Amino acid sequence: MRPHLVLLVLALAAPARAADPLPPDQAKAAFLKLLDRPKVPADVTGTSRKTEGEFTTERWSFASEKKADGTVERVPVLQVSPAKARGPLPVVIVLHGTGGSKDGVKSWLEDFARQGVIGIAIDARYHGDRVPGVKGSAAYVEAITRAWQAPAGKPHEHPFYYDTVWDLWRLVDVLQTRDDIDPKRIGMLGISMGGIQTWLAASVDDRVAVAAPLIGVQSFRWSLENDTWQGRAKTIQAAHDAAAKDLGEPAVNQKVCRELWGKVIPGITGDFDCPNLIPLFAGRPLFIANGDMDANCPIGGARVAIKAAEEAFAKSGAKDKLVVRVNAGVGHKVTDEDRKEALAFCVKWLK
Repeated sequence: MRPHLVLLVLALAAPARAADPLPPDQAKAAFLKLLDRPKVPADVTGTSRKTEGEFTTERWSFASEKKADGTVERVPVLQVSPAKARGPLPVVIVLHGTGGSKDGVKSWLEDFARQGVIGIAIDARYHGDRVPGVKGSAAYVEAITRAWQAPAGKPHEHPFYYDTVWDLWRLVDVLQTRDDIDPKRIGMLGISMGGIQTWLAASVDDRVAVAAPLIGVQSFRWSLENDTWQGRAKTIQAAHDAAAKDLGEPAVNQKVCRELWGKVIPGITGDFDCPNLIPLFAGRPLFIANGDMDANCPIGGARVAIKAAEEAFAKSGAKDKLVVRVNAGVGHKVTDEDRKEALAFCVKWLK
């Protein structure tokens, strides 16, 4: 059995943790250990490179891990660079939302390239080119359902955020070896699901110099305790429906969410919840944008996470490196102004 799967199984078998989560620095170590797995050679393979106008667009892939069935998980990458780039440049990894793909955020990559920053995007697990011929989130939801229905105590995948977080850490490994990229100036920006993956991956990875989680900052624990889990559940409704049926519940409810999340994203309502990990950004530039009417990221839980960030940045003497935008009357949406400000923030701190 692979070490990371042993750890995940042990985590699921352990007694429920007391109300208070681990201190952030200990949670960091625990999260890195939980997701750790044997590394395989990156085996970077280029597929295409084209220069048109002001951009050079590349498509390549790398190996992320060897899976239990012996196959190697490869991660497709889209890269947009300034056509006249010279020397190592800063880079921002841009992450799409549920049902999206790397190509769906290409305009973000181009916006960064116009300002002298390389833009890179990957397909999350069970999205885009990782599931040829499948559109949207169908394969993703099916994978989460399989993980939920895996026999108790047996190793299983963690496609709901965690496996893509591993891919992001491996991507940073690869970027640090490239001649065209400055390894000290790596940023990460994510939208919705990508925003959650951003704070999960970047909070515990000090190699990420700047982060911008958009419409993704929240507290999973708060949403359960305050009965505002519905929006999050709807993003992968079929998986929650399957869990409800398996648990003998007439409909998706708080119990269903707690059981499903506890198995497929263990620790997300405790040690690895956003309010507990986000203080780890203190000292590194962090941009947060949420809407106060966002059902997926209920504002009450978002404010708990934001408060934790504000307190940590104040304590570290780095309040100027934290920007928080909470938009009144806005739902689960990145506004035009949020986009403009997030781009400017990342460019400012990376250049």
